[in-house]
Amino acid sequence: MKRSLACSALVLLLSCGRSGQTAVAARDYAQPTPAGYATVPADVAGPRTRFTEVAAASGIQFRHQTGAVGAKLMPETMGSGCALFDYDGDGWLDVFLVNSRQWDAPGAGERPRCALFRNQGNGRFADVSGPSGLGVSVYGMGAAVADYDADGDPDLYLTCLGRNLLMRNDRGRFTDVAAAAGVAGSEWTDDAGRTHPEWSTTAAWVDYDRDGWPDLFVSHYVRWSPQSDLFTTLDGSAKSYATPQPYPGSSCRLYRNRGDGSFVEVTRAAGIETADAKALGVAVADLDRDGWSDLVVTNDTQPNLLFHNRGDGRFEERGLASGIAYDDAGRARAGMGVDAAVLAGDGHWSIAIGNFSREPVSLYQQVNERAFVDGAGKARLVQATLPSLTFGLRFVDFDLDGRQDLVLANGHIEPTINRVQKEIQYAQLPQLFWNDGQGHLLDVTATSGPAFAEPLVARGLAVGDVDRDGDLDILLTTNGGPPRLLRNEGPTGRAVALRLHGRPPATDALAAVVSARVGDQRQEQTVYRGSSYLSHSATSVYLGVGVATAADDVSVRWPDGTVEELGHLAAGTLYDVSQGRGVSGRQAFTVAVASR
Repeated sequence: MKRSLACSALVLLLSCGRSGQTAVAARDYAQPTPAGYATVPADVAGPRTRFTEVAAASGIQFRHQTGAVGAKLMPETMGSGCALFDYDGDGWLDVFLVNSRQWDAPGAGERPRCALFRNQGNGRFADVSGPSGLGVSVYGMGAAVADYDADGDPDLYLTCLGRNLLMRNDRGRFTDVAAAAGVAGSEWTDDAGRTHPEWSTTAAWVDYDRDGWPDLFVSHYVRWSPQSDLFTTLDGSAKSYATPQPYPGSSCRLYRNRGDGSFVEVTRAAGIETADAKALGVAVADLDRDGWSDLVVTNDTQPNLLFHNRGDGRFEERGLASGIAYDDAGRARAGMGVDAAVLAGDGHWSIAIGNFSREPVSLYQQVNERAFVDGAGKARLVQATLPSLTFGLRFVDFDLDGRQDLVLANGHIEPTINRVQKEIQYAQLPQLFWNDGQGHLLDVTATSGPAFAEPLVARGLAVGDVDRDGDLDILLTTNGGPPRLLRNEGPTGRAVALRLHGRPPATDALAAVVSARVGDQRQEQTVYRGSSYLSHSATSVYLGVGVATAADDVSVRWPDGTVEELGHLAAGTLYDVSQGRGVSGRQAFTVAVASR
């Protein structure tokens, strides 16, 4: 990030008398608000959808631990993620929460652990962390879910500051097989010859070679260790949390699934190796519609990356050429979470990226197969997102009108930020933006209920129909605090939901595309893993039909390219769709969904 010398001087580190600590400049928190980001105030009222926070009342008793004891070590402020997935196959989404731990945790005794809460289907969750095997004690970051061994149940990959875990699911009991499978991660060596584990962040499962087996893409942040921790400050004396500029980056990694339970690293051979990446997020999307999944990678203070899948086992990096690497002033922003979706019936992709405070959310909109432009200003996102530091974010049709809206998880990294930037807070409101169908994403946070009225230090974000009532709920994690489960209480439109089952080994139907028509409106959604920040969302497809009673011309293009026509599907139902068999089961939503 380019900074003026005058502003940088305001935050220059003073390290006299601090033995062994290196002097660096902290992030320029005192920079002025960027100019040239004019927006039009929102003049259209969106739906008054109400969300209510129900985590604690539902039995989800958990608190994220950072290990912080005052030293302000960089990883403490970055975690953590979450996952919504049906681990036991009973049809209800369960909640997995990633935890960290103390830096000097002893070898025995009680330590902070990750947690799995089983959805009992009655509005309550039960803690099954111990019996499931997922109550592991690691310095965790994120979670990614897929049936990597094609045995019919979902497995979980846990990214860490340290050795990563591949938790194989065997009928509801998880066992770490990362080392045997070859995906435990790698190490780097510092100038003193000491080895340290890479700092893994967001992971995504993607069948990049279209052999039916889910492959694994793992993002990495910076090369940090307790020994290399740098002292940064805002006021010249007290330590602040560091940002990534003074640390070397670390390449993302790609592991090809061999189909026998093991993986082989193909990072260099596949063209993924990028030594100076400082990656925090990854989204999977077939951006040029050639049938091969591409990867969008967000970097913190480094240019964003777009790995175009050439279809021959290799990727070509096109971030700069595509227009997503920098902002419109030619600066690399602090990219955090990312998501990609088709927002309009024209089939063009949009890529949303959460950035640092005083860097608005990016909304890169596709103009052709190879090029994007940032349309955040035109969409009216800039003014509303300038003060926010956005980590998790997802496109989601929260009111089921057939258009993808946008939800943000916000929260700063520095508890004392308000001392130097009076308009920026440490705890920040989550935000909800409604797609008005006219090219705008309008801020409806203030009218979305009490769950959007509480400032949080939010990080991870996942979406899914937790109570199976036909609309989408939101799971948020907070740094050093409890999670929030935001139950969508409507009023919303109706939905046609599809849960896809591909032919083995492609049981997850990764990259399957669901298309439908509601009146004169076309919709398209893709089944994929990744997106947001450190988190995994449910993968059932929810087609909002508004006040209509059905969706027409529903079809599925499976990962192998075959197309299955499902025709007319009535709203109010979750359909199981099995490749080659069409609708193989159906289940009415648990309660009647009111019309908007």
